Amino acid sequence: MTPLTHVEINHRPPPPSYLLLILLLCWITSARSDDYFPPPESHGGWRTLDSSEEMRRLGGMDPGKLSELRSWLLASDNRDFAAVVIRHGYIVLEVERGRSSRTDTQRVASVSKAVCATVLAIASEQSQQGLLARKMSFNDRAFDFIPWASPIADPRKSTITVKQLLNHTSGICPEALGAKNDGSWEYVLGQTGDDRTAKLAFDPGTACGYSTHAFAHAALVCENVTGRPYDEFAIDALFKPLGIEHWWFQYYDGVKTGRHPSHGLGMPARDLARIAYCMCRNGRWNDRQVIPTWFVEESGQPTHSVQGKEMRFKSEAQSFSHGWELPGRRKLARAGSSIPIDARFKPGSGGQLIAFVPSLDLVIAR
Repeated sequence: MTPLTHVEINHRPPPPSYLLLILLLCWITSARSDDYFPPPESHGGWRTLDSSEEMRRLGGMDPGKLSELRSWLLASDNRDFAAVVIRHGYIVLEVERGRSSRTDTQRVASVSKAVCATVLAIASEQSQQGLLARKMSFNDRAFDFIPWASPIADPRKSTITVKQLLNHTSGICPEALGAKNDGSWEYVLGQTGDDRTAKLAFDPGTACGYSTHAFAHAALVCENVTGRPYDEFAIDALFKPLGIEHWWFQYYDGVKTGRHPSHGLGMPARDLARIAYCMCRNGRWNDRQVIPTWFVEESGQPTHSVQGKEMRFKSEAQSFSHGWELPGRRKLARAGSSIPIDARFKPGSGGQLIAFVPSLDLVIAR
């Protein structure tokens, strides 16, 4: 849990081929385990299936194709990684090379964007229930919760909603502009004279530009709504209820702001899978509604009306939701890939991935 500062690599892997490959392994099965929730890894962790018969009967998976997937993962590149595939609450495939799926807190890169949006939804829900000092909804103006951003160099920023920070329609420093993703808080907030961070690339809500900077802003929104640093709130509101035990957070420094956590983090594959598994169960963990139901439902749909392509990766703008992405809404997917429309995933640079498909009771983390 030692906090580290890592640099955000300015690229992502080519999805959704990895998700497609795994979906090909699924069998039709009526078995589902809505009442199973794994204990923390230190107390036994995820249940696993080892025999071919169990994989077919309980996991609804083809053991031969799982073996093919294992070989593909090991041969696809030379990077160290840990990956898990979970069906009906069972680990049906676990592949490790140079990293532990239980304890290795490798930086998850842009996967942290999905985590951040999920944490912010919990903060919004608690605020609406009167549990926090300030109220916030995703339709509220984000900069009302970022006092450190004043003075704002571009007055259009004052109209950006929290939702637009999360679905890449804010106009804040899209990665297509080539600006570095990390720096001081003054740099991220547009106070260092760099027009790429000071000025918006487009009017909020009129285009889609993938933005790491927007999620750094979202972490500050969370801090000012909850009255606690983003990392502390994420740990207590999401990580601990799910039995997550290993993590670290990225921090930025600032002359005016001081040191504050951004959205970046590291987490093992088995712990990361717990977040997707909770989403797959409509936000519930045991008897507790950890993630708001409305967020789970809304994240399965586009959360903006922008059409066309995202600026950098050229994916369909309608495939971006609340921090999560919708691979079934990409033309590549619709061209015969059979990705279910309810699938959600978030890829990150370096081969990182979190994904879940409620209709298949399937969770993936790498």
